[in-house]
Amino acid sequence: MKIDQSSNLVSVEWLKDNHNANNLIILDATINKVIDEDSMRISNARFVDIKQRFSDTSAPFPSTLPSKEQFQNEARAIGINQDSMVVVYDDKGIYSSARVWWLFKVFGFENVAVLDGGLPKWKNHEYNIETYSDDTYAEGNFIAHFNPTLMTDFEGINEFSNSENVVIIDARSEARFNCSVDEPRVGLRRGTIPNSINLPYTELFNGNILKPITELSIIFNRLVEDKKPLVFSCGSGITACILALAATLCNYTELIVYDGSWTEYGSLTLT
Repeated sequence: MKIDQSSNLVSVEWLKDNHNANNLIILDATINKVIDEDSMRISNARFVDIKQRFSDTSAPFPSTLPSKEQFQNEARAIGINQDSMVVVYDDKGIYSSARVWWLFKVFGFENVAVLDGGLPKWKNHEYNIETYSDDTYAEGNFIAHFNPTLMTDFEGINEFSNSENVVIIDARSEARFNCSVDEPRVGLRRGTIPNSINLPYTELFNGNILKPITELSIIFNRLVEDKKPLVFSCGSGITACILALAATLCNYTELIVYDGSWTEYGSLTLT
């Protein structure tokens, strides 16, 4: 069974109806989650440790893209196969789940979608949840194929910033983008990437679910006059992936996430 690739997004109703599909793997991408006897999950979900297992923890900045080998090994460890159908959720609605969705795309896996509304929406429908247990999984056979065109780094963002052929969109709040409040990361200066524009990721939601595609398209069309490449940034590469998800739903195809985002850029530049 495959996810409808025209969407990259599934509803809680869809997940409930397909919950017993043989190749379905549900991933809980809740960020900074502590797994204990009180932790709740959608039944049969597998935890994705986005900060430790699926990031390069040796890098100087948070949530750094892992190597192809690390991603492949970690995906196999939670039982991801080449023919798996992966649905990712988190406890906020859509937040860190979009980052995991994007990582799978970066490493060549297409049969993956985000659960619209995540755990809150699932609970609202009173669908089955359970506590975590000490699950073990048969090692998967997933093979990673890194696509470097989907991510950029400090050198790349500087090139994009000086190009008239791309649009850099920052997912941080308007207050952070306009430098009217401090950054939440201690010691990180205020600022913006030159020639970037602002689209706070929160503007894409009705509550904890994404707005309809017609409304999302209006938002992007207001900012982007044509289908030129879009580069997404945020604080540390997490919410930029929400913009990438929304743009994908609106049929934008040349999409790039700045992995280090403002944490890297603000640390490596003085003004």
